Amino acid sequence: MHYDLIVIGMGLSGLMAAKTAVEAGQKVLIVGKGMGGLALFSNTIDLLGSIPETMKMGEGLSAWIDDHPDHPYGKVGLEKIEEALSSFSSLFPPPYTFQSKNERNSLIPTGAGTVRPTYLIPSTLMRGGLLKEKKALIVGFKGYKDFYPQHLAERFQCRGATLPLPEKFDTEISATTLARWMEQPTFREFIVEGVKGLLKGETLVGFPAVLGVRDPMKVRKDLEKRLGVSVFEIPVLPPSIPGLRIFHRFKEWLIQRGATFLQGYSVSRVNLKGRRCAGIEVAHPPVTDVYTGDYTLLASGRFLGGGLKADRNKTWEGLFHLPLFPPCPPREWSGSSFFDNHPIHRVGILTDPTFRPLDEEGRIVFENVRIAGTILSGHNFLKEKSREGIEIITGYWAAKYVSTS
Repeated sequence: MHYDLIVIGMGLSGLMAAKTAVEAGQKVLIVGKGMGGLALFSNTIDLLGSIPETMKMGEGLSAWIDDHPDHPYGKVGLEKIEEALSSFSSLFPPPYTFQSKNERNSLIPTGAGTVRPTYLIPSTLMRGGLLKEKKALIVGFKGYKDFYPQHLAERFQCRGATLPLPEKFDTEISATTLARWMEQPTFREFIVEGVKGLLKGETLVGFPAVLGVRDPMKVRKDLEKRLGVSVFEIPVLPPSIPGLRIFHRFKEWLIQRGATFLQGYSVSRVNLKGRRCAGIEVAHPPVTDVYTGDYTLLASGRFLGGGLKADRNKTWEGLFHLPLFPPCPPREWSGSSFFDNHPIHRVGILTDPTFRPLDEEGRIVFENVRIAGTILSGHNFLKEKSREGIEIITGYWAAKYVSTS
């Protein structure tokens, strides 16, 4: 089957690329073995965590781009960054929205008992910024081992409590299990009765980020109405339920608009003809399916997503075997101490301003291939706290350049 655009990778960059292409009227195939980092790490949208909370993001980001022209943000500029973020936010209308507080970074609590800077925050997490301002209670659940309310309470100078669950529920539970239970009115009734017995004048109650997958605002509003307090979520260890919400929203939207969603499969081979990619092969033995496309967009992520591979002697990109910049053999991956700016984090694929891959001489390698996401070179998303921003912006513009070419 033939497509206008084939997207390889189902992380946030691949999903944004597919959305952008579908909106341009293109026939799109998106293929991937999983959800990228969404199900593991994404709770909010980090744009650039190094911008202080006292400064408007646009002002700080504009100056930062001037100093980092080779960064993925430097390839597009401030106006195009804002356009891409607007496209992402349009997929999340009220009541479950992603918003910034006064167009600045905000500090939100984490499940580790720290605060972290982030830019776009989902509605269910937004009130976490009030944790130090209001009398609060943090509630965990017996059997749920990835959330420690007493530890958080000590760090945030409030109260914490662990709520027992009915005997019919398992002794050890996961975030996804809790999220499914939270969507059941009878389970919420039990939670409400238990929390009412714990309250001692608190006006703010924090739960682990498990208030449902499909309609978390319905769950939150129901809890607030019954408890008579404000409720918010605190990000927890993987899996990330807020990340799953992002993925499911994209998936439903894309399928409704005719995109072909091939989840659970890896691309086994790309078919190259000179300086063009003719299509891909997806093997599920004993059958191999072939898909052709006018354009291919690679958004396969870094090592965790399988986009980058390494052995004891070299590091390489796994499908197109594109050159990586700067060259970094495994012996040079790490700095001398744990907190160093490790060179491996900056390694990736170099592209032109329209995200076409380049070789060592600066020449375009494949004319109809675009690259998006953290597999790009020129950034250190871990240190910058910029992962979701890079994924959204490069996914959007890589596909946008395809649709206008």
